[in-house]
Amino acid sequence: MRSINIGKRYKPFIIAELSGNHNGSINNAIKSIKAAAKCGVDAIKLQTYTANTMTINSKKKDFLIKNKDSLWNGYSLYDLYKKAHTPWSWHKKLFNEAKKNGLIYFSTPFDESSINFLKQFKLPLYKVASFENTDLRLIKLLARTKKPLIISLGLASLRQISEAIKTAKNNGAKRIILLKCTSDYPASNKNINLETIKFLKKKFKCEIGFSDHTKGIGAAVAAVANGATVIEKHFTHNKNVKSVDVEFSLGPDEMKSLVEETRNAWESQGKVKFSLSKSEKSNLKFRRSIYVIKKIKKGEKFSKQNLQCIRPGYGLNTKFFEKIINLKARKNIDRGTALKWNLIKR
Repeated sequence: MRSINIGKRYKPFIIAELSGNHNGSINNAIKSIKAAAKCGVDAIKLQTYTANTMTINSKKKDFLIKNKDSLWNGYSLYDLYKKAHTPWSWHKKLFNEAKKNGLIYFSTPFDESSINFLKQFKLPLYKVASFENTDLRLIKLLARTKKPLIISLGLASLRQISEAIKTAKNNGAKRIILLKCTSDYPASNKNINLETIKFLKKKFKCEIGFSDHTKGIGAAVAAVANGATVIEKHFTHNKNVKSVDVEFSLGPDEMKSLVEETRNAWESQGKVKFSLSKSEKSNLKFRRSIYVIKKIKKGEKFSKQNLQCIRPGYGLNTKFFEKIINLKARKNIDRGTALKWNLIKR
């Protein structure tokens, strides 16, 4: 598997989240992995759970989603997770497909049984989902694998984030990456508050990324401009496949654009610099300067009628314009001549 390079000196690390976009078909999942690789992403991520490891099969009100604004309004938790889960029997084939397509592959486990299941694949890192970032027992178990941890921060307070990081570090986690996240599906741009990325980086002194549930790619590009080094986005090979996550997922054309534009944003950041690049220096000639715009005879005074500040920049700097007015020409000067001091009698 290729190396995992995450940090400001590397291009953004782009994760395509498969989640429930397979819609119950392993062929859809394989197509999405192939499509993600063609888009130029760095990694593919699965979610490892079953309905039974997430909740219980109950129609009591605690277990029902009753929110008319939710994509999943009317589902029971059990039915939603049953529909969205990636069968564990698929994992080996999907990880092999990712490897074959040159992608880094890993998963989000949700309980001890899923961690134990995933150990056989020797994954290079794990992710903690937003809804599990206060499950300190889960974080403890993942930290003990000694693998890098990505932790999504949706729903978490600053105190809870600190507690999660402390738990991870105390149990052996050497590398922690935090993802700014708004746990709303889809999330509104006005609610994602990307300025938080800078605060998190300063506060916790680790790499900060962005788990993006907005529609489109604008927020991801803005996140990179704010210092995000990891971008996670739900992905499907075909947005006409009506899965539980498709409303906030990208299709291939959008994902390709996200990869390109986040890398453009990263490359554009550069450093604090005021010296000119080699290509800029060649354009200095197009600055304004003082030119003769009407033929001037020897001894004739310079005036606003025979001088003008125009492009290109081969003449005297425009700051001398008023100083030169009423001075006399040392010799005859043709129209279109860049004015120099040796043409001026003083």
